[in-house]
Amino acid sequence: MLEKRIIPVGPFAANCIVLWGEERKAWIIDPGADADIIESFLGSKNLIPCLAAYTHGHFDHVNASIALAKRWPSLAFHVGRGDEPMLGHPANCWPPDYVPMPRPANLVCDLQEGSVLEGGGINAHILHTPGHTPGGVCFHFEEDKLLLTGDTLFAGSCGRTDFPGGSMKQLQNSLARLKTLPPETEVVAGHGLPTTIGREIAQNPYLQGEGAFYE
Repeated sequence: MLEKRIIPVGPFAANCIVLWGEERKAWIIDPGADADIIESFLGSKNLIPCLAAYTHGHFDHVNASIALAKRWPSLAFHVGRGDEPMLGHPANCWPPDYVPMPRPANLVCDLQEGSVLEGGGINAHILHTPGHTPGGVCFHFEEDKLLLTGDTLFAGSCGRTDFPGGSMKQLQNSLARLKTLPPETEVVAGHGLPTTIGREIAQNPYLQGEGAFYE
């Protein structure tokens, strides 16, 4: 059975999600800041990270990567192909809290529609969900009825599209696709509290064809 811990990190309280199964090998999703807190949690559970991955490439979801790579030099960092240019880009920052980050040495640009990410006895189907960023993805753990949406879908809201590479039309299409998932699917977003697909279909105006999108 898949276990998880949601760790809000950094000034923007981005959700870093640590996942693990029976093998005690962990995934680190969206290590945006506070590498020491992430490392401390892994140690408290006797977990060894086997991979790290990003829902998208914005600084508040990636900026602890270099510190984690120093601790675990062989750790690979997986990103959607469309967001690869963000990693190491000098503009992908928010000083003084998020300084420019070098490109991780073990960056793997393999997250794309239809692919499956595997490691440590865990696997996730990758859904390409552009709109917030060109290469944004969601991680769908079908057996565990769990979806990690990054900044595509929030409880009661959705991601903004006024950053470079954002697209309201693409985001609308991505949200429409997420609506087709089983309603009992738990949603852990890039910020804020968990929710479910069913709850968002019932209550989120951006999944009801109402409300104004950011553009």
